[in-house]
Amino acid sequence: MILKWIDSLDIALALIDKYPDQDPLAIRFTDLRDWVLALDDFDDDPEHCSERILEAIQLCWIDEND
Repeated sequence: MILKWIDSLDIALALIDKYPDQDPLAIRFTDLRDWVLALDDFDDDPEHCSERILEAIQLCWIDEND
């Protein structure tokens, strides 16, 4: 499955699989962006990323960890 910036939940799930011990509240947005770009299934324009998108991914990650 190809991931795009709009796929917040799917990206969060992929990050949980890749970084299971990471606390999503302790992640800087610059690191989060880099981690998303490094996902094997991610294929979208890095320039389309915004703080709002990163917040949505982070919130999904937090919700899934609960």
